[in-house]
Amino acid sequence: MPNSDLLPSLLFKLNENQLALEAAIWELSNWVEQRGSADVADNVRCTLDTLDKNEEFIKMTLAVLMAPE
Repeated sequence: MPNSDLLPSLLFKLNENQLALEAAIWELSNWVEQRGSADVADNVRCTLDTLDKNEEFIKMTLAVLMAPE
């Protein structure tokens, strides 16, 4: 398998990791909020907005890269 064939799979796995980390961080922010630090939880959630904003572009790019030629 040529190295260029590995790129779409690599990007897919990196995207999966990103989504898993996002979910874990959301859970931690909920835990922090339940313990009385709502301002910290809100700050964390605001930074997660970047992941959400980039997710659609990442999905579209992966679809193009993984499409049969």
